[in-house]
Amino acid sequence: MQKTDRTKTTKKTTSRDAVKNTKIKDSGAKLIFRDPVLCAQFLRGYTDIELLKDVQPEDIEDITEQFLPLLQEARDSDSVKKIHLKGNSDIDTLYVIALIEHQTKVDFDMSFRILRYIVYILTDYASEMEKIHEGITSTKAFRYPPVLPIVFYDGTERWTASLDFKDRTALSDLLGIHIPSFQYIVVPLSEFSNQELIDKQDELSLIMLIDKLRSSAEFHKLKEIPEEYLDNISRNSPESLLKLISKIIAAFLHRLNVPQDEIGEFTDQIERRDFTMLFENFEAYDVQAERKKARELGMAEGLAEGLAEGHATGLAEGRAAGLLAGRSESILDVLEDLGPVSSEIREKILSEKDLDTLKIWNKGAAKVESVDEFVEKFLKGK
Repeated sequence: MQKTDRTKTTKKTTSRDAVKNTKIKDSGAKLIFRDPVLCAQFLRGYTDIELLKDVQPEDIEDITEQFLPLLQEARDSDSVKKIHLKGNSDIDTLYVIALIEHQTKVDFDMSFRILRYIVYILTDYASEMEKIHEGITSTKAFRYPPVLPIVFYDGTERWTASLDFKDRTALSDLLGIHIPSFQYIVVPLSEFSNQELIDKQDELSLIMLIDKLRSSAEFHKLKEIPEEYLDNISRNSPESLLKLISKIIAAFLHRLNVPQDEIGEFTDQIERRDFTMLFENFEAYDVQAERKKARELGMAEGLAEGLAEGHATGLAEGRAAGLLAGRSESILDVLEDLGPVSSEIREKILSEKDLDTLKIWNKGAAKVESVDEFVEKFLKGK
């Protein structure tokens, strides 16, 4: 039986081998594999590998830094884990390569990239075993540890790349048994429905739900998440995971140009374990872009009016008009995602001159299921 030494110091890579990671592709998935609790949830719930059904955070050792600098491309979103297996009489170590793909274009050379990882990992393993027992790799009983490659794909297109390296090799139909052959696992986020994720009832499922989002219009759909699901996570999640969830939501809101102070309100709410109305309170539009447009419009109108009339109030009035116009347009943008907006409804919204009323309507548009529901709740009698 081959057993590895958990206390052995991670091997250092020489400076000539080091390659600086410069292509940083941040996403919720990247943070998943950095956290041992979430990584364990992923291996248990998404890989369908019996050996990993009971893996716990303490069984996972991150050895990413040992291997990534050896590669010639910068891949700071990939990770390598050493899984310490329990109760296995043959070998106590399994390696997991987790590669994250969130670009639209499918990487058809994925199998070769994984092959290089496998060679590096097994070469390093053999070297470590030789240090412990010189000559062991030349014995009949020696076995290399299994290496499980997993591609977590949160792109929108279907993954169509070949899963087997042999399929990327010429004449494999004639030389089949002589060609290296292995298959990697693809976990495509887009193929999980929201309900399938909710049924898993853990922190990872919430992060997955957030990572699936591609627009602000999709964000407000999360109001359909059952309250008991969010209550369970808010009550039972460790503080470290709540902070991680807040970081992922903050990254999403930042992509939507939401102002930093409003992002802070969301993250504070999560870290206080107050998930109530969390998603319903989000204004489903590109906040900063609309406000910038309103400011620019307001300043232009204000300056023009001020110069023409020579009144100091021109700029302030222009700004106010611009804010009203920007808020009205954002309401219409949200409603148009729900269905056709009649000219009568459009006129009522555009003619409203009270900014506080428009703010209420904007939040209301993010919560309703249809244009008719919005009219019934907010425009009836107007």
